[in-house]
Amino acid sequence: MDKVLIEVQSLKKYYPIKKGVLRRTVDHVKAVDNVSFQIYKGETLGLVGESGCGKSTLGRTIMNIYDKTSGDVLYNNLNVHEVDKKTMNKLRTDMQIIFQDPYSSLNPRLTVEQIIGEAVRFHKLKPKNEIYSHIKSISEQCGVDPNHLRRYPHVFSGGQRQRIGIARALALEPKFVVCDESVSALDVSIQAKVINLLKELQKEKKLTYLFITHDLSVVKHISDRIAVMYFGRIVELADTSKLFESPLHFYTKKLLSAIPKSNPKKKSKDYRNLATPEWLKIPKGYKVDDRLPKDRNSPSELIEVRDGHFLSCYKDD
Repeated sequence: MDKVLIEVQSLKKYYPIKKGVLRRTVDHVKAVDNVSFQIYKGETLGLVGESGCGKSTLGRTIMNIYDKTSGDVLYNNLNVHEVDKKTMNKLRTDMQIIFQDPYSSLNPRLTVEQIIGEAVRFHKLKPKNEIYSHIKSISEQCGVDPNHLRRYPHVFSGGQRQRIGIARALALEPKFVVCDESVSALDVSIQAKVINLLKELQKEKKLTYLFITHDLSVVKHISDRIAVMYFGRIVELADTSKLFESPLHFYTKKLLSAIPKSNPKKKSKDYRNLATPEWLKIPKGYKVDDRLPKDRNSPSELIEVRDGHFLSCYKDD
């Protein structure tokens, strides 16, 4: 069994809805609703779903950028949301995030050298006389020309800015990286280069990724396993090949059927017509959770319905 690096246990992140003169809380937006899964050391777990389903909120709550409502996030058995400030500062070097927008995520007042080296200096990871050579080395690995380190972000293209963002994250020599829609703002040709770069860096530095995206064709190329998120919940989790060959949840089937076809004249597989196999190991008294949020009275849970394939089910009362 591979070593578990990240373990998410019943994680919830709710936002209050306030109304009236007294601004009383009348309800909550359940951005992340009772999510549990594990990420193994050295793997890439893809997290997919439509915009607004809670993917980015989940990634940032795992990183402790957002406070949790309840639940736990364990990194190497350390509870990320419960540790003291000193321990959290140490964890910041082990856990990094690559943000979605390569334009707004870089400080326009800092040069590339300052952007990449800012956190290195703050955490004192390298002696002062070695910081520049470290920045130069990371820049070269991420495809950033060392001759451009004195330039400002506004002179670069989207792909070049994203490489700077990747270099900034990897400058701290992390073990776990959240890639939050890190290629969605880029052209297709640039997407391929950045994804190949991420894969090369993962192999070289033995990184673990949580790769968040809404693009299933991208996640298929980079992920070892895929988790499907629907209205704040994980509804299906499986190896990439299993998920694409035999999806089980109705929402997963819809996502796969919505992938654009390279040849419109060629008839493609309609996943929506796939029947649910009868041999699934669903416990007695449980049903596959195919309900809309407004229909959910009883909570659901991820159940292993075959080896390594988890599906959201609920007790049929």
